[in-house]
Amino acid sequence: MAEEAILGYLATSEEIPDSGQFASQHGFQHNDVVNVMKSLHGFRYIDAQDIKRESWVLTDEGKKYAADGSPEVQLFLAVPQEGSISKDELQKKLEPSVFKIGCSQAGKNKWVDMGKQVSRKVQHVEDKVKDLLIRIQKGEALGKDDINSLKARKLIVAQTWKGYSVKKGPNYAPTRKKVATDLTRENLQRGDWKELEFKEYNFNAKGPPAEAGHLHPLLKVKQQLKNIFLQLGFEEMPTNNFVESSFWNFDALFQPQQHPARDSHDTFFLEVPSTTRELPEEYVKLVKRVHESGGYGSRGYMYDWKREEANKNLLRTHTTAVSTRMLYALAKQPFTPKRYFSIDRVFRNESVDRTHLAEFHQIEGLVCDKGLTLGDLIGVLNDFFSRLGMSKLRFKPAYNPYTEPSMEIFSYHEGLKKWVEIGNSGMFRPEMLLPMGFPEDVRVIAWGLSLERPTMILYGVDNIRDLFGHKVDLSLMKRNPICRLGID
Repeated sequence: MAEEAILGYLATSEEIPDSGQFASQHGFQHNDVVNVMKSLHGFRYIDAQDIKRESWVLTDEGKKYAADGSPEVQLFLAVPQEGSISKDELQKKLEPSVFKIGCSQAGKNKWVDMGKQVSRKVQHVEDKVKDLLIRIQKGEALGKDDINSLKARKLIVAQTWKGYSVKKGPNYAPTRKKVATDLTRENLQRGDWKELEFKEYNFNAKGPPAEAGHLHPLLKVKQQLKNIFLQLGFEEMPTNNFVESSFWNFDALFQPQQHPARDSHDTFFLEVPSTTRELPEEYVKLVKRVHESGGYGSRGYMYDWKREEANKNLLRTHTTAVSTRMLYALAKQPFTPKRYFSIDRVFRNESVDRTHLAEFHQIEGLVCDKGLTLGDLIGVLNDFFSRLGMSKLRFKPAYNPYTEPSMEIFSYHEGLKKWVEIGNSGMFRPEMLLPMGFPEDVRVIAWGLSLERPTMILYGVDNIRDLFGHKVDLSLMKRNPICRLGID
């Protein structure tokens, strides 16, 4: 309908000077007229020129005062003509916002005497604000001072109206000729394809955005960390077993069975299957002996080691359980230096808060070779973390059951302007390595950190539940940047 009206009007007139006036005169919605004009302009039936007009419209507060009167007049009318009224009684008659603004404006206009008792100073007032607002609603022009006064009280806002003026275009016709968008089988059968006019291709038009999968920030950072390990000559360990026995998770690491980490409030134990089916018996005997009575220069823990505790199944609390299995397998072969790493999920029975979850990802690296020292560990750590963009490191002595010496790793955070703990490290104890069958001069240096902490820092996330878990906003995957480690 709008298209016919536009083309028909131009058949007898040179121009439609204003699309807004045209729409109101012919009973159309302006948006409908604009959309038709855009389409006709695209096919060059008409030539369109933009029109912009600035106007003032009432805010919600302005509309309310145009209907009910300004706050100062409402307050004035609530004050009795003779005598006075207490502020408390006056406040009960008016809305809180009206009372507050009315007191200010009426006092400023010297209409009322504002004390403990409120009384009139004049008997008649004009509601200039209401009159001005009604004039704006009618589309009348106001003076600059009046506009500024209403703007200051946030009763009006500027609005830009956009429309078109149009004339006949080079392809003008009283009716639009339908163009074909597809060549169909019917066209070929009837033979009318020869007379068809096809729509031109718009090679500049943008197609719909392609839907594709998006990587989670954790996966992006994980892949970049994996690349760093591979560049340093490390080999990835298989970490596909989330369920592990207490033996490989704790006992083989020389962690005593009475250690607090082995309590149910720190570890998830399985009910079914509750125990492991098999363990390497000869190795179990050596681990039992070193726990109970020591060996290899150690006194052990001097307690009664229980096989049933070692057999218990659990969700692994660290990927070091995988490292233990790999080192045990390595010790059964002629010795070859190795560099191993893993990045995978671990589980701990922790209270959930902004920085802790019951499951997270652990990054672990280890080097196994002869004659390694604490200096080698510090050197590898400096090389590794410098590739993450962390060149300022400090180390603090710490305690771990299966490493000695042990060190906490700190990095200087330029944003926070302070040293932040980023990981843990140490050298595996002889009580762990020698029962496996390694030569006495073999040393293993290792370190670990979480994947979530550096990812949260790199992506500016301050709540771990916004990064990982069932409450994550899926749009995070689409809008997050590629995030390159070590590059400012």
